[in-house]
Amino acid sequence: MSKPIRLVLIDDHGLCRRGLAELLEHRAGMQVLGSTGDPDEAERLLKEQRPDLLIMDLRMPLMDGLDLLERLRANGCAPPTVILTMSDSEKDLAKALRAEVRGYLLKDMEPEAVINAIRRAALGDLVIAPAMTGKLAQLMAPPPAPAASGQTRLTEREREIMHHLACGKSNKLIAKDLNISHDTVKLHVRHILSKLDMTSRVEAAVFAIEHGAQYGIEPPPKTADGR
Repeated sequence: MSKPIRLVLIDDHGLCRRGLAELLEHRAGMQVLGSTGDPDEAERLLKEQRPDLLIMDLRMPLMDGLDLLERLRANGCAPPTVILTMSDSEKDLAKALRAEVRGYLLKDMEPEAVINAIRRAALGDLVIAPAMTGKLAQLMAPPPAPAASGQTRLTEREREIMHHLACGKSNKLIAKDLNISHDTVKLHVRHILSKLDMTSRVEAAVFAIEHGAQYGIEPPPKTADGR
């Protein structure tokens, strides 16, 4: 028989803590090692009990949940953490994912859905409330390509250089191919990065490959395998 999942609950609402503890212990067979709404008590509990998972609210008056998580990690006592919150904000979801939590669940989920998500989180899965999956998709979507405006319009020479960047050529090789000086190439590259609001030639090369057609940039030649 497998060992029960060992949990610590952190929430500033005592009724929520008690109800969640009863749900997880009596209906799911999990073991709640302790619960609190106080940051100092939470740190003591985690250091003493070393649970498998921490289930934590996001917005608490004494300390924001993610700030507390950062503090716990700094002190070496933060287990994998699942956020259980009322907030369906895309911004809060993004912050939680940047903090590398194991899950983001909503308090209005069905009890069985919460139990199943916590079980999956204990196995190492990232669990997201179904109501948040659309917002998760938006967060993961690639940013749109910059519009071809007056600010980002490239000269013919800049388009040539973008083509060579996409081919992976160095400034020295570009200068040789275009019969211009090395310093002139560097100047053009700086202008290109400024116009496209980019920070590196690698970023510009990727952009030329993926979006060059709308700028009139000749694509790099295909390799022998057709790619």
